[in-house]
Amino acid sequence: MAPIVPPIKCQGIKTKILRAIKSLHPPLAGGRWIEPFCGSCVVPLNIRPERALLCDSNEHIIRFYSDLQSGQITSGSVREYLMEQGARLRRQGEDVYYEIRDQFNETPSSLAFLFLNRACFNGVMRFNRKGKFNVPFCRKPERFARAYITKITNQVAECARILRTVDWTFQTADFRNTLAQAVEGDFVYADPPYAGRHVDYYNSWAEEDECALVEALKKLPCRFVLSTWYQNKYRTNPRVESEWSTGEFTINQFEHFYHVGPTEEHRNSMTEALISNFVGVVEGKKPKRSPQPGLFDFSADDAVLDNGIAEKAEPDATDVTMNVNPRPRDDGQ
Repeated sequence: MAPIVPPIKCQGIKTKILRAIKSLHPPLAGGRWIEPFCGSCVVPLNIRPERALLCDSNEHIIRFYSDLQSGQITSGSVREYLMEQGARLRRQGEDVYYEIRDQFNETPSSLAFLFLNRACFNGVMRFNRKGKFNVPFCRKPERFARAYITKITNQVAECARILRTVDWTFQTADFRNTLAQAVEGDFVYADPPYAGRHVDYYNSWAEEDECALVEALKKLPCRFVLSTWYQNKYRTNPRVESEWSTGEFTINQFEHFYHVGPTEEHRNSMTEALISNFVGVVEGKKPKRSPQPGLFDFSADDAVLDNGIAEKAEPDATDVTMNVNPRPRDDGQ
């Protein structure tokens, strides 16, 4: 079954490792699914917990999903808006994009946010220090063809349908405040901005933020899964080894490709990690022992995921390169 694709595009979207994340998610007996960095909401939209607290520092994302949940915007209003503005874009060119961007930066609205998100350069979501959306136009005046508008409105309709069946709360909040609300029986999935990548006003990520997140996660009264980067062709994340490579945590690694970047040479593969404070190995092929002591990995001929902002997902998102730390915590969780 193909995954649900959200109408909002975000860098680093986790579409292709959804099954891996889902396999680490235990049944919640009354607890909440909590995300301090919900972004596009692709993970909860596909896992569909009954109760959830979905937070982000980006007020525009939260406003969009809150408006969709309340019926303030609908698939019909989205279709009407995109058809009208798309027709203007075809006739008048990029000036329409910058007009809507200026209007949005003065008086933000969910419909304008969606338009900009789907018409900006390379699907990048970026804001300056004043909180103003500053991504240039994608230079495609024909962007909003009828088929593309139908695709977006179908995504909006499916999200609205899901929101009517669940008890989800959307909040604009700092991750510290979000994690402080977690109680025993909840489940936290944290997908923070990666230091040095995809940084903007809403998603800036400094060393002190990383340290604060690590400490907050370690103090949680419930289970968590953390998405973070492990290595790319230039460097390795030192925090994975210094903070998470102990007997208390389990590490699953995935290699995939990011399509976000201004040029082809900036679009590289990256090894990411799913780190949990419980015994958790993703479903998939049986791992074999690695030559490196203390690790397991798949054979070299196993498929490697490519991932990114592309909306089309492979049917099997767990056929991946995987390493597992075999010294998980044993505390009854």
